[in-house]
Amino acid sequence: MTKKFGIEDLTRILREGAGGELEGDFQDASFEDLGYDSLALLETGSRIGREYGLEFEDTAFVDVETPRDLVEVVNAHLLSHAARG
Repeated sequence: MTKKFGIEDLTRILREGAGGELEGDFQDASFEDLGYDSLALLETGSRIGREYGLEFEDTAFVDVETPRDLVEVVNAHLLSHAARG
């Protein structure tokens, strides 16, 4: 069974890496509105990759605008990784 990556996982990783307060229903808020820039997003992707054993291409997060988008990208990579493994 493939482990799923959820909003709780993302919240924890964002707080550990970039800090900030994430409260309420923020899944569809833009990262910009939440105060996270592209560098924070790259760092978050790097942390996720290390923790979950994933490698993301440089362009993996280009179209990611919201936490929900990022969770979907990570879960797609997890499924792909499990299918190869």
